[in-house]
Amino acid sequence: METKDIQKLREDYSQSSLNESDVHKDPIKQFKEWLNESINSELPEPNAMTLSTVDKEHRPHSRIVLLKGIEQSNFIFYSNYASDKGEEMKGNPNVSLCFLWTELERQVRIDGTVKKMSKQDSEQYFMTRPIKSQIGALASNQSSVIDDRKVLEKKFEELTAQYSEGNVPMPENWGGYYVDPTDIEFWQGRRSRLHDRIKFSKKGQEWTIKRLAP
Repeated sequence: METKDIQKLREDYSQSSLNESDVHKDPIKQFKEWLNESINSELPEPNAMTLSTVDKEHRPHSRIVLLKGIEQSNFIFYSNYASDKGEEMKGNPNVSLCFLWTELERQVRIDGTVKKMSKQDSEQYFMTRPIKSQIGALASNQSSVIDDRKVLEKKFEELTAQYSEGNVPMPENWGGYYVDPTDIEFWQGRRSRLHDRIKFSKKGQEWTIKRLAP
């Protein structure tokens, strides 16, 4: 596809609007409402989010991970602590999350700081995962270089045989993260690119709200 063809790709959003009077004073409640609407609309992977981290050379890196919970205003996801993103979050706890629900013409951006979940809480979640997902986490040293896919598949087969009766141990370098938000922006697509943007910023334990130009 040529650049001129890409430039023609556009949508004029018209489904809904977002006013300051419409949103909850608590952005976590507002987020849960939007997430529930995306789930009830049967959107694919409604809990998928872009996680952006920064490495020691100050270069940003983004990838898609899955939201697995919201507790005490913290957003939860799980990963290998020794992965690239794990190493980057170890060196710089400032992260950014972004949810895109295209069918609802909505986006949510979340900036905050990340911290590890306790091993006990991580294990509680790990044991709820399908056994093949447990084995997959144990088989893969995420972000490490491997010669080819056969190496990974062989390791998976060996572990599947080893733990045929279950009781798969959680990998030592695997667990949960909490993202404590400092800023949350709700974006609703509107006609003529005059989108609605409502941003919450945390001051101490209180949230302030403001409208941003699109």
